[in-house]
Amino acid sequence: MAIDTVEEITDAAKAVSPSPSVSEASAALVAASLNGIVEVTSRGRGIGAGIIWDAAGQVMTNHHVVVGTGGRPQVVLTDGRRFETKVVAENPALDLALLEVEASGLPALPIGDSRTLRIGELVFAVGHPWGVKGVVTAGIVSGLGSVTSVRSGRSADYIRSDVSLAPGNSGGPLLNARGHVVGINSMIFGGDLSVAVPSHVALEWLARAGQRVYLGVGVRPVRINHTGEDSDGPTEGVIVIGVDPKGPASRAGVTVGDVLLSVADQHVVDTASLRKALSQGVSDGKAELIIVRGGKARKVQVDFDKAA
Repeated sequence: MAIDTVEEITDAAKAVSPSPSVSEASAALVAASLNGIVEVTSRGRGIGAGIIWDAAGQVMTNHHVVVGTGGRPQVVLTDGRRFETKVVAENPALDLALLEVEASGLPALPIGDSRTLRIGELVFAVGHPWGVKGVVTAGIVSGLGSVTSVRSGRSADYIRSDVSLAPGNSGGPLLNARGHVVGINSMIFGGDLSVAVPSHVALEWLARAGQRVYLGVGVRPVRINHTGEDSDGPTEGVIVIGVDPKGPASRAGVTVGDVLLSVADQHVVDTASLRKALSQGVSDGKAELIIVRGGKARKVQVDFDKAA
């Protein structure tokens, strides 16, 4: 059931509780969201929050959170698991960064449509202010428009609200009353404004960055032992462990067991480098892969635009 307003929250609570309240309903939706929010750390200290953007291992956070981490921050899940990550896409102007985690089946949060937000709508901010994990503040949307970064001087679309943000909230979600992510909280602007990057802006950025190029394979990192003439070849690649029968890779003849070495001349060693190569190397809907099959390297042309 979709819940948009305080009245609808109360109505939903009445359906499950003999003594309903707005606070009970809001507590339930926040509790359901906590597992999808990670702590971003570097050198053993917390530096911000992040949002599990999809179950395959993408985590969204702020660009300023990962600056100075050498492109290799860590994320810590609510269950205590810690993962090394890579920054696979970043945009300083929007203060966004996309991280890649070598994991699957993660508890991704639902992404809402920030274009439907209204002034006065109830929202929640979740993060780790001053290193305290899972702190929640609530407020209302107080303005929709653009603000100018005090660091870059650039203007961008943001959501203004009266939630309370502090260092450690950066990169965490702004949730609507459905528990959907409608913004990525940012502390980059300073002052007394609480602002968030709208979810639709983040989605549009990802599309422009090419993160939605779909090859249609599941892969795992693999070490390569060369012999004979190929002894000087790459020592790392990814082995194909699954193929979407309707995807571009299948149509090009890629099969389970193939070892993928490069996409468009960019060496791939894990899922993060594969996605980066796809985002940067696909030209006119096509890309050349180099795979190893039966001990021999071969080139494969993939047409991403060709219908199944």
